[in-house]
Amino acid sequence: MACSDEAITEDKIYEFDARGISCRVRHAAIFGALESLSDGEVMRFANDHDPLPLLQQISHRYGPQVQVNYVSREPGNIVIDFRISLEALTPEMREAAGGGGGCGGGGGSGCCSH
Repeated sequence: MACSDEAITEDKIYEFDARGISCRVRHAAIFGALESLSDGEVMRFANDHDPLPLLQQISHRYGPQVQVNYVSREPGNIVIDFRISLEALTPEMREAAGGGGGCGGGGGSGCCSH
């Protein structure tokens, strides 16, 4: 099934359920998903445990351009919204991120760590 080009709105939420992804590739998949998002878009992340090491990695890798908001923090049901906010970047950070262009030609947020 091919992806369609959709009109992107600021309230667009993309679901990401980490429980179905092998632990071995989970963080790489999450980073790839974040890097495919555009400014204002949200990835709603679901997991069975609180991913504190992942949150530290995201903060270190992307800084203020990925905002974190817990939707649910119940045992066994952790839901976090990751919102892309390129407005949070300084001009120097935007330049380092490639001016807000996407990674891999995807037209995403520019959340690359090159």
